[in-house]
Amino acid sequence: MAVSVSVFLGFFVGLVVVGLASSKKFDELFQPSWAMDHFLYEGELLKLKLDNYSGAGFSSKSKYMFGKVTIQIKLVEGDSAGTVTAFYMSSDGPNHNEFDFEFLGNTTGEPYTVQTNVYVNGVGNREQRLNLWFDPTTDFHSYSLFWNQRQVVFMVDETPIRVHTNLENKGVPFPKDQAMGVYSSIWNADDWATQGGRVKTDWTHAPFVATYKGFEIDACECPVSVAGADNAKKCSSSVDKRYWWDEPTLSELSVHQSHQLVWVKAHHMVYDYCTDTARFPVAPVECVHHRH
Repeated sequence: MAVSVSVFLGFFVGLVVVGLASSKKFDELFQPSWAMDHFLYEGELLKLKLDNYSGAGFSSKSKYMFGKVTIQIKLVEGDSAGTVTAFYMSSDGPNHNEFDFEFLGNTTGEPYTVQTNVYVNGVGNREQRLNLWFDPTTDFHSYSLFWNQRQVVFMVDETPIRVHTNLENKGVPFPKDQAMGVYSSIWNADDWATQGGRVKTDWTHAPFVATYKGFEIDACECPVSVAGADNAKKCSSSVDKRYWWDEPTLSELSVHQSHQLVWVKAHHMVYDYCTDTARFPVAPVECVHHRH
């Protein structure tokens, strides 16, 4: 563990606490997990390609509990219909926890859709979708997951687009006892990704390429051999150590961030499972109690 000054935009500045040194090169934090011949390295840039033979994916070398993970991505240009580029955290096993960013390809000229999802103890079905307020194919943008014992925050260029709050006091399970790996991949999902699967992948535009840089992990690293409960204790603040993600100012969004989230939902959200009465005639418990 390293002692560092951690800055989490919109929350606090200049607090000296314990964290894991971040901002490293790809091969220091990650490793290819499949289709190594679909990886291309260009200096500090990593490119993953999808063609009609294979997609590709990578995973972190370690697992983590609590903290912040950020990757900068430039998404597939042009006609990317049918493709999905994903950035997510996940634990292992059937009762896993997972936080997903899934970037759903589009036909040329249509907005890119971002789908987020949260799995807790193996249960997902918590999809939200929004159209980004910029073209994510022309430049790099940062996508982040912040996680502590009080909330999970999905961010785009430091703007919160989704918050999953700890509502254990309302009987809603919260992911806080399983260390999670960090993953990204690109694959063909034309059975559902674009307009519900109506628009298929046009392989004449292949290879489809997603480009990455700026790999940052400021989180609590967890040995694989350590039990979940022990990791949770190890990665939580105590009288002997203070972790930046446990600071009181990080237990909820700032006023400014709350306003940002309201703006995102009002102007860019196109689907929210909480309002899908066809799927959920009775609103899920967390939808009733979430303030955001």
